[in-house]
Amino acid sequence: MAGVEVEITGLDDVVNRLQRLANPRRTKSIARKAARQAMNIVRDAARNNAKAIDDPETSEKIFKNIKVSAGKTRNPNEIVMRVGVDGGASMNKYSDRNALAAKSGGNTTYWRYLEFGTSEMPATPFMRPALANNIQQVTNKFSEVFNAELDKELANL
Repeated sequence: MAGVEVEITGLDDVVNRLQRLANPRRTKSIARKAARQAMNIVRDAARNNAKAIDDPETSEKIFKNIKVSAGKTRNPNEIVMRVGVDGGASMNKYSDRNALAAKSGGNTTYWRYLEFGTSEMPATPFMRPALANNIQQVTNKFSEVFNAELDKELANL
């Protein structure tokens, strides 16, 4: 997996404003809101990519199952925001196939075969390019929303 390199400038002002806020819980809430809005860009791009490869002959629609969700982390100072296919990782003998079929796009657990390919078919990635092609927009959106929300909080002090 290739790494992503992002350069952010102008952090001195943000650090000063965060110290003025002095509320780590509120800061984390602001960061979570900014991260979700930023990752919505990736979600929308992934949905558009999935629409292009979805088979119109079937009732399953991968694009309808692509969602943004908060992830878990053991570090209390971090937030994780993920974009993925809802119900996309659960398919084994214990899987509730009725629950998977009840998802808005149907049972789309096969998405990973399209994304990564198999020994029988080449990969047709639609999730990875959604992030790779939008890194700058995601970074810009995060900083824009984070700064706006931080300004709002500081105005309330």
